[in-house]
Amino acid sequence: MDENQELLKSVTIGDLELKNRVIMAPMTRNRADNKENTPTELHAEYYAQRSSAGLIISEGSQISEAAVGYINTPGIHTENQVQGWQKVTTAVHENDGKIFLQLWHCGRISHPKFHSGEKPLAPSAVNPNTQAYTPDGFEDTVEPQAMSLADIKQTVLDFKHAAENAKNAGFDGVEIHSSNGYLIHQFFNKKANVRTDDYGGSIPNRARFFFDVLEAVSEVWPENRIGIRLNPSLNDAFGIKATEETIPTFDYVVEKLNAYDLSYLHLSEPFTDISKIDYLQPNIAKHYRPIYKGKLIINAGFDQESGNKVIAEGNADMVSFAKLFISNPDLPERFALNAPIAEWDEDTFYTPGAKGYTDYSKYEPAKSES
Repeated sequence: MDENQELLKSVTIGDLELKNRVIMAPMTRNRADNKENTPTELHAEYYAQRSSAGLIISEGSQISEAAVGYINTPGIHTENQVQGWQKVTTAVHENDGKIFLQLWHCGRISHPKFHSGEKPLAPSAVNPNTQAYTPDGFEDTVEPQAMSLADIKQTVLDFKHAAENAKNAGFDGVEIHSSNGYLIHQFFNKKANVRTDDYGGSIPNRARFFFDVLEAVSEVWPENRIGIRLNPSLNDAFGIKATEETIPTFDYVVEKLNAYDLSYLHLSEPFTDISKIDYLQPNIAKHYRPIYKGKLIINAGFDQESGNKVIAEGNADMVSFAKLFISNPDLPERFALNAPIAEWDEDTFYTPGAKGYTDYSKYEPAKSES
């Protein structure tokens, strides 16, 4: 056993002690294939299998009907959904795990088929020119409906209500999904947000909706049970086109977050090649570690070696893993044993049922390894 790795050391976030720094990243898996998009016993089994993670961050869960953007994704806005998630949190806690719920609004990354024919809501009427995963397969997005001030106010209340539901469902905390081209990220982005009111124009104005949401959620949860997910160098993905104001916007947001006693800040390294874009940051952990004073999780493309290295170098406190947790439900144990990593099957990432979801095996060491 090699338990002296940085990834396997305990860490405290807020008032929670995590048994290791191997975090399960939020991943859309499209298994809530029932009429009300309710988590099921299958979800409970899936998350329970991965309870050796220091922290599980659930798949994004829509905060309202208006927030839906993909088929078969679970929500957190009805009583049945709350009861479904209670099965998950109970199973995780019975296996000595900890789990946060990710609060999600897709904004313009959606389709009228999810909204009774109405256009999805967004900061501005700007088509992301990407595709939405609808009941009829992938379809082109449409020009969304620009949110009124009343829509913004209601959406902030929806985040708050969803946060209350997450508490009732037994989660240990919540993560506000402000990343990957979804609604809050759309407000940040100058090309997606062309508003001329208090929620558009300047960097502080484009960040205003995010901080309104954070303030509302912090009325439900103590700040040290709230995490934030950001993707500062996203470009040409999820409908987002970066601009020269992208990094200054995230610098402003991250610096302002130091005024909050958050559980953690969860950042992603670039998803695509940005080497030829001189106004984006190629190394997010190195850039934001000196700016953010709280606990930092870094994500995207890490393995055991690079995960241990980024923590040892002081550029992050924890590392979140996505695909590795799909096919390796016992990922921390495998790291401890320096065991082989099982390959994942991309064909079953988003398909219904247990195949490719709960049927990955734990590692069985030879007697000489134990």
